[in-house]
Amino acid sequence: MSTAGASADPLAALGALPGVADSVESVRKAVDRVYGHRVMRRRSNAITSEAALRGARGSAALSGADWALEEVRRRTDFSGDDEARTVGAALRLTAEAGQLLSIWRQSPLRVLARLHLVAAADKADQVGRPRKEGEPVDEPLVALPLPSVTETHGRLDGLAGLIIAGGSAPALVTAAVVHGELLALRPFTSHNGLIARTAERIVLIGSGLDPKSVCAAEVGHAELGRDAYLEALDGYVSGTPEGVAAWIAHCGRAVELGARESMAVCEALQRGAA
Repeated sequence: MSTAGASADPLAALGALPGVADSVESVRKAVDRVYGHRVMRRRSNAITSEAALRGARGSAALSGADWALEEVRRRTDFSGDDEARTVGAALRLTAEAGQLLSIWRQSPLRVLARLHLVAAADKADQVGRPRKEGEPVDEPLVALPLPSVTETHGRLDGLAGLIIAGGSAPALVTAAVVHGELLALRPFTSHNGLIARTAERIVLIGSGLDPKSVCAAEVGHAELGRDAYLEALDGYVSGTPEGVAAWIAHCGRAVELGARESMAVCEALQRGAA
């Protein structure tokens, strides 16, 4: 977030980066199209449920468990192996996200701890707290250098302060920064990618951009692919205006693709009712 300089509202300052305003506007139009669909007026709960399932599948895929949607829908036991546990964690996190909205604005670090507890319930001595110095981090997707514990704690506190203070930054910008910071810092010993994408979801819902959680960014991130995801993350970590703007645009495109997915679900339900 160094591109924001000494601004009193650094997240809002990121919104002024070249191209970011266009991404924000494009996302708003894509979300509005979904909410304007006639099926949303009658069956929004069904769209929310389907978006949650597809979002969890997409997030798990980015963490190495790329299962077919129907397999995720069919399976009831997620304890068999590492991939199954990853899919199970993604599903639990998606279900938990909507329960934490009121806490997020007051205590985002408490929410992050809760998300890790939900995701990593099988590692009792490490769950629900940031990693300690020297503890290994299991996050095979992200190969970036791991910040020190001191730096990690300082940046988490700074991020939490910005969220609690609020501000005028567009929801997309805040969601992208939260997502990028958590991936860059990897504050927990495991499941950081799943938690980062869930936190992005929480911001998009709680901001009012996507209050019914029907535009799952995780779907778009998976569709855009791991290589593009990691390349955009590299740009964010670089701290350059161009790199940060490219990451925000990447997150915006992911939200748009999530919106497109839900539009397709709306159309399918409408055809079925015809």
